[in-house]
Amino acid sequence: MKLKLQTCAAVAILAIMLASPTSARADAVSDWNAIAVQATVTAARPGPTGVIDIAIVQAAVYDAVQAIEKRYEPYYVEIPGASGSPVAAAAKAAHDVLVSRFPAQAATLDMTYQQYLFSNGLLETDPGVAVGARAAAAIIALRACDGSFPVPAPPPFIGGTDPGVWRPTPPALAPMLAPWLGNVTPFTLTRPSQFRAEPPPALTSFKYARDYNEVKALGALNNSARTPEQTDLAHFWNANYPVLWNQVLRDIAAAHVDDIAKSARLFALADMAIADAVITSWNSKNFYTSWRPITAIQLGDTDGNPRTASDPTWVPLIVTPPYPDHTSGANNFSSAALGTLELFFGRDRMTFSITTTNVGPTIQDTRTFRRFSDARQEVVDGRIYEGIHFRFADEAARKQGIQVAGWAFENFLRPLHDHHDSDDDDDDHDHHQHDQ
Repeated sequence: MKLKLQTCAAVAILAIMLASPTSARADAVSDWNAIAVQATVTAARPGPTGVIDIAIVQAAVYDAVQAIEKRYEPYYVEIPGASGSPVAAAAKAAHDVLVSRFPAQAATLDMTYQQYLFSNGLLETDPGVAVGARAAAAIIALRACDGSFPVPAPPPFIGGTDPGVWRPTPPALAPMLAPWLGNVTPFTLTRPSQFRAEPPPALTSFKYARDYNEVKALGALNNSARTPEQTDLAHFWNANYPVLWNQVLRDIAAAHVDDIAKSARLFALADMAIADAVITSWNSKNFYTSWRPITAIQLGDTDGNPRTASDPTWVPLIVTPPYPDHTSGANNFSSAALGTLELFFGRDRMTFSITTTNVGPTIQDTRTFRRFSDARQEVVDGRIYEGIHFRFADEAARKQGIQVAGWAFENFLRPLHDHHDSDDDDDDHDHHQHDQ
């Protein structure tokens, strides 16, 4: 689909890349994914919006690598006669995109890039460098008018005061974060609303009351019905999702992906699906503008439902983010990442670990999973235990993330010449999208 720092810091980043604890050092795609994620952190991108930058990097890296490797169809850029080192191509593509997105970091990124070539025995004259530059230039142009990070920013959105309608939540009472995000041009979808969620349940319905009373009991800061284990799970998933899930991708790639072509495909599929899933979530948030549990519970006597009793003093375990409830961005994000991994490896079963980015009161900082779907379920439950989402918003978002991942996987970056690309490393195939 053709849609219209300082030197020491750079050396420190590179040292981290070259000191992987895995038996085989992660490849260039993974290395530059880590550099890209750090660039978004340094730039302080608000909320999850850095996923747009990361996806642009991975799209350019993918097209640069595949132009040389010729294993998969291009995402956007055709580079006939491409040759040279795919490592050089990946590094140059990522570098050029990052400099275009974060010009204030150009000096650091330049140093990181030069050190990276040197550490890999590569010269600026390697033909792969030109390939990476061409891929980056084309992807930068493709995304130039995608609606992300608009200048000037749109007017603040503060919702409304009718029952069921989102409005700024305490303590900050901030307007909606990045209200433009739901209208950004997707990477793989035909439109931002392609997988818009079904409406939330009516305020007077039994389902609404059931989910209301669940989050009221399990998500409260004080006098909660949560178990200690559920509280720890809630704090675990109170994380920086772009950082967390890209680390998961790098860990799994280091353990299970054996060449740069596959790696480029995995990261591009995952990060473009993640970006599209977040766009999808914000599109639903903008469309439904549903109030958050803190507002709903404090104003429960106004919803017309006799099964919902208000508590004007109720507050959630964690501070509610400044955007509407339906649907959950965290679940869209997580399900797109996990759904891509499930499709890429052709199975739900895989043992992997996740380490939270939350520096708060977690007891278990690393959790180990046996199935991708188990992690998906934890994110659903975690947002309820945190007190910031109704279950219906979490489950609708999980479905959206799975749908987006499936769409991207079926329609983009497919193997060329009927090449059978098995990314599975055992005989245990049990691919089921069973938690839709």
